[in-house]
Amino acid sequence: MGLWTASAWADGGPGASAGSVYSCVDRTGRRLTADRPIPECTDREQRVLDQTGAERRRLGPTLTEQERAVVEAQRQREAAERARAAEERRRERVLVNRYPDQAAHDAERAAALAQVDEVTAVAQKRVDDLLRDRKKLDTEMEFYRKDPNKAPMVLRRQIAEQNDALEEQKRFVIAQEAEKRRVNQRFDAELAQLRPLWAARAAAQAGAPLVLPPLR
Repeated sequence: MGLWTASAWADGGPGASAGSVYSCVDRTGRRLTADRPIPECTDREQRVLDQTGAERRRLGPTLTEQERAVVEAQRQREAAERARAAEERRRERVLVNRYPDQAAHDAERAAALAQVDEVTAVAQKRVDDLLRDRKKLDTEMEFYRKDPNKAPMVLRRQIAEQNDALEEQKRFVIAQEAEKRRVNQRFDAELAQLRPLWAARAAAQAGAPLVLPPLR
Protein backbone atom coordinates (compact mmCIF):
# COMPACT_ATOMS: atom_id res chain seq x y z
CA MET A 1 0.00 0.00 0.00
CA GLY A 2 1.30 3.41 -0.85
CA LEU A 3 0.73 6.15 1.72
CA TRP A 4 0.34 9.13 -0.59
CA THR A 5 -0.27 12.71 0.48
CA ALA A 6 -2.56 15.17 -1.26
CA SER A 7 0.44 17.17 -2.46
CA ALA A 8 1.92 14.06 -4.06
CA TRP A 9 -1.29 13.56 -5.99
CA ALA A 10 -1.33 17.17 -7.05
CA ASP A 11 2.23 16.87 -8.34
CA GLY A 12 1.42 13.77 -10.36
CA GLY A 13 1.88 11.12 -7.65
CA PRO A 14 4.86 9.01 -6.74
CA GLY A 15 6.76 7.80 -9.76
CA ALA A 16 4.73 9.85 -12.26
CA SER A 17 6.67 10.43 -15.45
CA ALA A 18 6.08 11.67 -18.97
CA GLY A 19 4.27 9.12 -21.09
CA SER A 20 2.74 7.23 -18.16
CA VAL A 21 -0.94 6.36 -18.37
CA TYR A 22 -2.93 5.66 -15.21
CA SER A 23 -5.93 3.37 -15.48
CA CYS A 24 -8.54 2.22 -12.97
CA VAL A 25 -12.20 1.34 -12.50
CA ASP A 26 -13.88 3.70 -10.03
CA ARG A 27 -16.52 2.80 -7.46
CA THR A 28 -19.32 3.31 -10.00
CA GLY A 29 -17.75 0.89 -12.46
CA ARG A 30 -16.39 3.48 -14.87
CA ARG A 31 -12.99 2.82 -16.40
CA LEU A 32 -10.88 5.95 -16.18
CA THR A 33 -7.52 6.85 -17.67
CA ALA A 34 -5.27 9.85 -17.14
CA ASP A 35 -1.67 10.99 -17.40
CA ARG A 36 -1.39 11.22 -13.60
CA PRO A 37 -2.87 9.40 -10.56
CA ILE A 38 -6.66 9.50 -10.77
CA PRO A 39 -8.36 11.23 -7.77
CA GLU A 40 -11.56 9.19 -8.25
CA CYS A 41 -9.54 5.99 -7.59
CA THR A 42 -7.65 6.99 -4.47
CA ASP A 43 -9.48 4.17 -2.64
CA ARG A 44 -8.39 1.43 -5.04
CA GLU A 45 -5.48 0.07 -7.03
CA GLN A 46 -4.40 1.85 -10.22
CA ARG A 47 -2.43 0.40 -13.14
CA VAL A 48 0.43 2.43 -14.57
CA LEU A 49 0.89 1.78 -18.28
CA ASP A 50 3.55 2.91 -20.73
CA GLN A 51 2.83 4.41 -24.17
CA THR A 52 2.45 0.92 -25.67
CA GLY A 53 -0.21 -0.05 -23.15
CA ALA A 54 2.05 -2.47 -21.25
CA GLU A 55 1.68 -2.42 -17.49
CA ARG A 56 4.73 -0.94 -15.79
CA ARG A 57 3.59 -1.19 -12.19
CA ARG A 58 0.61 -0.78 -9.89
CA LEU A 59 -0.15 1.83 -7.27
CA GLY A 60 -1.90 0.93 -4.06
CA PRO A 61 -4.88 2.89 -2.75
CA THR A 62 -4.40 5.97 -0.61
CA LEU A 63 -5.23 5.45 3.08
CA THR A 64 -7.22 7.81 5.24
CA GLU A 65 -5.71 8.95 8.54
CA GLN A 66 -7.88 6.44 10.38
CA GLU A 67 -6.88 3.64 8.00
CA ARG A 68 -3.22 4.56 8.40
CA ALA A 69 -3.67 4.34 12.18
CA VAL A 70 -5.18 0.85 11.80
CA VAL A 71 -2.31 -0.26 9.55
CA GLU A 72 0.27 1.16 11.97
CA ALA A 73 -1.39 -0.54 14.94
CA GLN A 74 -1.33 -3.85 13.04
CA ARG A 75 2.33 -3.29 12.14
CA GLN A 76 3.16 -2.67 15.79
CA ARG A 77 1.28 -5.80 16.87
CA GLU A 78 3.16 -7.88 14.32
CA ALA A 79 6.49 -6.37 15.41
CA ALA A 80 5.65 -7.09 19.05
CA GLU A 81 4.74 -10.69 18.19
CA ARG A 82 8.01 -11.15 16.28
CA ALA A 83 9.93 -9.73 19.24
CA ARG A 84 8.03 -12.00 21.64
CA ALA A 85 8.73 -15.05 19.48
CA ALA A 86 12.42 -14.13 19.23
CA GLU A 87 12.64 -13.65 22.99
CA GLU A 88 10.90 -16.99 23.54
CA ARG A 89 13.42 -18.72 21.28
CA ARG A 90 16.28 -17.00 23.10
CA ARG A 91 14.93 -18.14 26.48
CA GLU A 92 14.56 -21.68 25.17
CA ARG A 93 18.19 -21.70 23.98
CA VAL A 94 19.37 -20.42 27.36
CA LEU A 95 17.25 -23.01 29.17
CA VAL A 96 18.42 -25.99 27.13
CA ASN A 97 22.05 -24.86 27.38
CA ARG A 98 21.71 -24.60 31.16
CA TYR A 99 20.03 -28.00 31.42
CA PRO A 100 21.38 -30.26 28.66
CA ASP A 101 19.45 -33.24 30.04
CA GLN A 102 16.97 -34.17 32.78
CA ALA A 103 19.73 -35.32 35.12
CA ALA A 104 21.14 -31.78 35.20
CA HIS A 105 17.67 -30.35 35.79
CA ASP A 106 16.88 -32.84 38.56
CA ALA A 107 20.22 -32.06 40.24
CA GLU A 108 19.50 -28.34 40.34
CA ARG A 109 15.98 -28.96 41.64
CA ALA A 110 17.42 -31.09 44.45
CA ALA A 111 20.00 -28.41 45.28
CA ALA A 112 17.33 -25.69 45.43
CA LEU A 113 15.11 -27.79 47.69
CA ALA A 114 18.06 -28.70 49.91
CA GLN A 115 18.81 -25.01 50.39
CA VAL A 116 15.25 -24.40 51.53
CA ASP A 117 15.48 -27.40 53.85
CA GLU A 118 18.67 -26.02 55.42
CA VAL A 119 16.99 -22.71 56.18
CA THR A 120 13.95 -24.53 57.56
CA ALA A 121 16.15 -26.70 59.79
CA VAL A 122 17.75 -23.61 61.32
CA ALA A 123 14.33 -22.13 62.03
CA GLN A 124 13.08 -25.41 63.48
CA LYS A 125 16.10 -25.61 65.78
CA ARG A 126 15.28 -22.11 66.97
CA VAL A 127 11.72 -23.29 67.70
CA ASP A 128 13.06 -26.24 69.71
CA ASP A 129 15.35 -23.94 71.70
CA LEU A 130 12.51 -21.57 72.45
CA LEU A 131 10.27 -24.44 73.59
CA ARG A 132 13.00 -25.71 75.89
CA ASP A 133 13.45 -22.27 77.40
CA ARG A 134 9.71 -21.92 77.71
CA LYS A 135 9.53 -25.03 79.89
CA LYS A 136 11.91 -23.39 82.36
CA LEU A 137 9.73 -20.27 82.45
CA ASP A 138 6.60 -22.39 82.88
CA THR A 139 8.26 -24.13 85.82
CA GLU A 140 8.90 -20.75 87.45
CA MET A 141 5.38 -19.64 86.66
CA GLU A 142 3.96 -22.74 88.34
CA PHE A 143 4.77 -21.11 91.69
CA TYR A 144 2.23 -18.36 90.83
CA ARG A 145 -0.40 -20.70 89.38
CA LYS A 146 -3.08 -19.65 91.89
CA ASP A 147 -2.55 -15.96 91.19
CA PRO A 148 -0.52 -15.29 87.97
CA ASN A 149 -0.76 -11.54 88.61
CA LYS A 150 1.69 -11.95 91.50
CA ALA A 151 4.36 -13.23 89.13
CA PRO A 152 7.30 -10.81 88.69
CA MET A 153 7.00 -8.43 85.76
CA VAL A 154 10.32 -9.70 84.38
CA LEU A 155 9.01 -13.27 84.26
CA ARG A 156 5.78 -12.25 82.59
CA ARG A 157 7.68 -10.17 80.04
CA GLN A 158 9.99 -13.10 79.27
CA ILE A 159 6.99 -15.37 78.68
CA ALA A 160 5.39 -12.79 76.36
CA GLU A 161 8.62 -12.41 74.40
CA GLN A 162 8.90 -16.19 74.15
CA ASN A 163 5.37 -16.38 72.75
CA ASP A 164 6.12 -13.74 70.11
CA ALA A 165 9.38 -15.40 69.11
CA LEU A 166 7.72 -18.80 68.82
CA GLU A 167 4.94 -17.44 66.61
CA GLU A 168 7.45 -15.68 64.39
CA GLN A 169 9.54 -18.82 63.90
CA LYS A 170 6.46 -20.94 63.24
CA ARG A 171 5.32 -18.48 60.56
CA PHE A 172 8.78 -18.63 59.02
CA VAL A 173 8.72 -22.44 58.89
CA ILE A 174 5.31 -22.35 57.19
CA ALA A 175 6.66 -19.81 54.68
CA GLN A 176 9.54 -22.15 53.84
CA GLU A 177 7.10 -24.94 53.10
CA ALA A 178 5.35 -22.59 50.69
CA GLU A 179 8.73 -21.75 49.16
CA LYS A 180 9.37 -25.46 48.52
CA ARG A 181 6.07 -25.68 46.67
CA ARG A 182 7.05 -22.67 44.54
CA VAL A 183 10.44 -24.23 43.76
CA ASN A 184 8.78 -27.47 42.64
CA GLN A 185 6.22 -25.60 40.54
CA ARG A 186 9.00 -23.66 38.79
CA PHE A 187 11.01 -26.76 38.02
CA ASP A 188 7.87 -28.63 36.88
CA ALA A 189 7.07 -25.82 34.43
CA GLU A 190 10.66 -25.80 33.15
CA LEU A 191 10.62 -29.57 32.73
CA ALA A 192 7.44 -29.41 30.65
CA GLN A 193 9.15 -26.84 28.41
CA LEU A 194 12.45 -28.71 28.25
CA ARG A 195 11.17 -32.14 27.26
CA PRO A 196 10.15 -31.19 23.68
CA LEU A 197 13.35 -29.15 23.34
CA TRP A 198 15.49 -32.14 24.36
CA ALA A 199 13.53 -34.34 21.95
CA ALA A 200 14.00 -31.85 19.08
CA ARG A 201 17.73 -31.61 19.75
CA ALA A 202 18.10 -35.39 19.94
CA ALA A 203 16.25 -35.75 16.62
CA ALA A 204 18.50 -33.13 15.02
CA GLN A 205 21.63 -34.88 16.29
CA ALA A 206 20.31 -38.18 14.96
CA GLY A 207 19.75 -36.63 11.54
CA ALA A 208 15.97 -36.69 11.74
CA PRO A 209 13.91 -33.67 10.62
CA LEU A 210 13.99 -30.99 13.31
CA VAL A 211 10.52 -30.14 14.60
CA LEU A 212 10.54 -27.29 17.07
CA PRO A 213 7.80 -27.10 19.72
CA PRO A 214 5.03 -24.61 18.90
CA LEU A 215 5.35 -21.10 20.28
CA ARG A 216 3.11 -20.45 23.26
